[in-house]
Amino acid sequence: MQVFDVVIVGGGMVGATLGLALARQGRRIAVIEAREPTPFDPAADYDLRVSAISRASQRIFEHLGAWPGMLARRASPYAHMHVWDATGNGEIHFDCAELGEPNLGHIIENRVIQDALLERLRAEDNVSWLCPASLAALAVEADGARLTMEDGCELRAPLVVGADGARSRVRELAGIDVARQAYGQRGVVATVATERPHAATAWQRFLPTGPLAFLPLADGRCSIVWSADDARAEALMAMDDARFARELGVAFGHRLGEIVSVSPRAAFPLAGSQAAAYVRPRIALVGDAAHTIHPLAGQGANLGFLDAATLADVLAGVPGDGRGDLGHHALLRRYERTRRGDNVLSMRAMEGFKLLFGNDLAPLAWLRNTGLALTNRAGPVKHELIRRAMGLSGERPSLAR
Repeated sequence: MQVFDVVIVGGGMVGATLGLALARQGRRIAVIEAREPTPFDPAADYDLRVSAISRASQRIFEHLGAWPGMLARRASPYAHMHVWDATGNGEIHFDCAELGEPNLGHIIENRVIQDALLERLRAEDNVSWLCPASLAALAVEADGARLTMEDGCELRAPLVVGADGARSRVRELAGIDVARQAYGQRGVVATVATERPHAATAWQRFLPTGPLAFLPLADGRCSIVWSADDARAEALMAMDDARFARELGVAFGHRLGEIVSVSPRAAFPLAGSQAAAYVRPRIALVGDAAHTIHPLAGQGANLGFLDAATLADVLAGVPGDGRGDLGHHALLRRYERTRRGDNVLSMRAMEGFKLLFGNDLAPLAWLRNTGLALTNRAGPVKHELIRRAMGLSGERPSLAR
């Protein structure tokens, strides 16, 4: 039986972030991943799954030494954000220069983030990367947790962290319920070329059927995320490229001219969820294993990175000489108290935006267009909104400062 200080189930972006943060504390870490990730290939086309990385997440990666690797692979900074409503003239524009910042964030492929983090993680002598490996059983005992792998191998640790996504096996084996709300929508994603340059701007247009985002990429193209009702998304996926390009141009109001080319598309169901508990004795959940939200503000991955950084902060105070208990429930509850409120608030805010902007009733259309216009003119309010979205204000874990 192999013994560790912490076993992390899930070596994706959030699990790798946590593993690296805890390794830097001198902990003995095991990271379990079911499938070996495909190495990043700079000659390959952009991946369809990207994240809008906030300044807070950037600082986490900088502290962990992974940020230079992300920039060296492929990252696309954006300086502006423009949001408008398709049913009126309300709009709001954010500019990094107004904040004295070099940019508002970076659009980075998920596989680039994971690849750069794993490069640093595998360089740590006190980390065991167990892949391919799958969790079969989990037993929580008074002095530790015992994990049994599908191949019969056993591991033991004071703390097991589930970073294994929305269908978390750790959450299931720990008997933690999850409240899930399907939004009746899918996110259609693709990479597109446009007639006019994207101007280093993240664009988002709110349609009655769901928001449409154009995220700028370094090669001049845009990564699109089109949140559409299930029937509409199914129709979009069934179209040939030429018709999809026409529909996309119309939906975007031809803000960047015609859609010149479209990559292969993919679609994924949208849902919000919250685990009934983020922690149990010797168990903690982070990222999508604990919560998921609507992607309209692009905050899902950033919330997961804040989970990882906060849990690392909580565990940092535990002595590494055996005198402390990394899996003590009272200790882990500190992590849950810090993160649950922020995650629930973010989920409800996104659901509120979806309800407000996904409705063509005249009073709501007037309300949202008026609100966008007023906020755009209210400098201090607008600046605080974007500073919070960037992670420049509010309570933050030490790695994010």
